[in-house]
Amino acid sequence: MNNLHIITLGCPKNSVDSEALAGWLDPSRWRLVQDVQQADVVLVNTCGFIQPAVEESIDVILDLERMKEQGAIRSIAVVGCMVNRYGEDLKKEFPSVDYWAEAEKWQALAQAMDLGSRSSGRKLLSSSPWTRYLKVGEGCNTRCSFCTIPSIRGPLKSRSPEDLVQEAVAMVEEGAKELCLVGQDLTVYGLDLKGKPSLPLLLDMLEDALPEDLWIRLFYLHPSRVDRALLERVLGSPRIVPWLDVPVQHVDDRILRAMNRPPVEAHIRELFKIGREMYPDFAFRTTLMVGFPGETEESFQSLLDFVEDVRFDRLGAFTYCAEEGTPAALMEDQVPQEIKDGRYAELMELQQEISLSRQRSFVGKVMDVLVEDVDEEDGTRWGRSFRDAPEIDGLVAISDAEGVTPGQIVKVSISDASEYDLFGEILR
Repeated sequence: MNNLHIITLGCPKNSVDSEALAGWLDPSRWRLVQDVQQADVVLVNTCGFIQPAVEESIDVILDLERMKEQGAIRSIAVVGCMVNRYGEDLKKEFPSVDYWAEAEKWQALAQAMDLGSRSSGRKLLSSSPWTRYLKVGEGCNTRCSFCTIPSIRGPLKSRSPEDLVQEAVAMVEEGAKELCLVGQDLTVYGLDLKGKPSLPLLLDMLEDALPEDLWIRLFYLHPSRVDRALLERVLGSPRIVPWLDVPVQHVDDRILRAMNRPPVEAHIRELFKIGREMYPDFAFRTTLMVGFPGETEESFQSLLDFVEDVRFDRLGAFTYCAEEGTPAALMEDQVPQEIKDGRYAELMELQQEISLSRQRSFVGKVMDVLVEDVDEEDGTRWGRSFRDAPEIDGLVAISDAEGVTPGQIVKVSISDASEYDLFGEILR
């Protein structure tokens, strides 16, 4: 019996890939282990999107090489986005790696490693079976000037809605209480299959097939293609949580044109205003970039003004990285790292104040919370509301919840709030 440990780096889409890869394992010859110290073979599913992710992946490979030299593990496999991007160079740099595979080339890898002869579908790798990711497709046609995804993953390739529904039903049967739909851009799902975006069709098919108490969460929605109809579709559904992830990146028209993205400031302002008029608690998450080439103090201030006005519930940000092979890396007026870091800190300080204000608006309300963990010392249960995406957003701490186990959805009366977390008591 061979013991295999899988390390997944990067975004939730990589987690889906790791589960698909694990489905190739022949259980009569391969056993998945949670501890790398128990492994004979270690497989690392890499991220190659931006330089910090590449550096993290390389650090992991270096650690595995040392383990192999010491005899702690027998073999190393490196797969995923970083191999797509730097494959031949990596093979020269790391000759002790035994197996290489580009993202989604799992059948060839399974044959090379003698994992098994056929896939049994996705295999749960997380200790949280109640929250699962459903990847609707791969690749991207948008080609933002700063982004490496099209060169790594290729053009849009949507999965059939029938396959997605079948996979979703299987995950619910395995205990899923929340399905997070992910892709490079959810709003163009199905364009390559049906000649037009087909996300509403997919949502209809999922809702017809899935139980009413399931949560469906939508990630990675391009701002120019989110409209009132989608907001109404979300609010009219008993399953789709009123939380949308809309990565805006920036609002200055000149910067957006340089990013090869359409100007969206007026559209987004109006859209989010409509959403909050429809439902004041509608949760909006975004991602912003600071320090893109040519970003001046004026254009950065316009970004701060936009964030102040829109008041996102959740906001992630990162400093621009000049990625090799992208048009933006060749642009003039690159912003010094010191200035980028300062702008990042200023943006996040502003968002912290906004987040606390939005959080406090939920004090006194009753919310459904999906319980995820139990603090063994004081018995506090920790979970997430509709406003909290797994791994990236805040949590809800629940007191007086004896007997409540992870995976349950319970009603919680909110009594206090911090910048990112809520606190409350279970409503019996």
